[in-house]
Amino acid sequence: MFFTATTEKEKPDLYIQLVDTADKLYTENEMVKIYELLIQHKECDNANILWRLARAARDKGKLVKDKEVQKQCVYEAFQYAERALELDDQNFACHKWYAIMLNYRGEYEGTKKQISNAFLVKTHFLKAIELNPKDATSIHSIGQWCFVFADLAWYERKLAAALFATPPTATYSEALHYFQLAEEVDPFFYSKNLLMIGKTHLRMKNYKLATDFLQKARDYPVKTPDDQEAHDESIKLLNGLGVKTD
Repeated sequence: MFFTATTEKEKPDLYIQLVDTADKLYTENEMVKIYELLIQHKECDNANILWRLARAARDKGKLVKDKEVQKQCVYEAFQYAERALELDDQNFACHKWYAIMLNYRGEYEGTKKQISNAFLVKTHFLKAIELNPKDATSIHSIGQWCFVFADLAWYERKLAAALFATPPTATYSEALHYFQLAEEVDPFFYSKNLLMIGKTHLRMKNYKLATDFLQKARDYPVKTPDDQEAHDESIKLLNGLGVKTD
């Protein structure tokens, strides 16, 4: 699929076509095709193109095994997300993808950097929800944020306390609230949301509910790398609970 060069006057129509095509490909899980389509327009000044390109670069990285290529895709995606947000700070998806990629980038920069980015990541997810309360992915992401900080090891809590006068904190109950809210907004939208509901119940020793949601994550159709990760982790956790998974 190829879009030819256009005049400045024609660009808005081109961008609408690109967004429509990219969104159609996304429903078909054609992540590499989205990247190949949008990368031709990486220098554009359209936020809706750039946040989708950030998502596509991130998804492209998930499809490869090479760790260095994965890292390159994350840093590339962050650049597009950052520019998208600069272009349109009233677009919920720009805030969401900036926060997502800031968090991904932090994973390569160590625990200290992740913790120091924590408040900024949360701020952008909350802004995304403010701009679009019906976006289940943003709500899930806040739940993930809460789970991570509820789940910190003692030495990570000590590091957080050293970085901030009031370090980022959260509880499993808060995480569960957001995961459940995301499910209410868009039922079964994401395999990892089901997984995280199960994991959070497990941390809270609600073993029956944990089993129910882990089984749902296990049985979710595997179409993406995230689905495969949720499938594999749910089986591992179910086995730990003594639940047969064959």
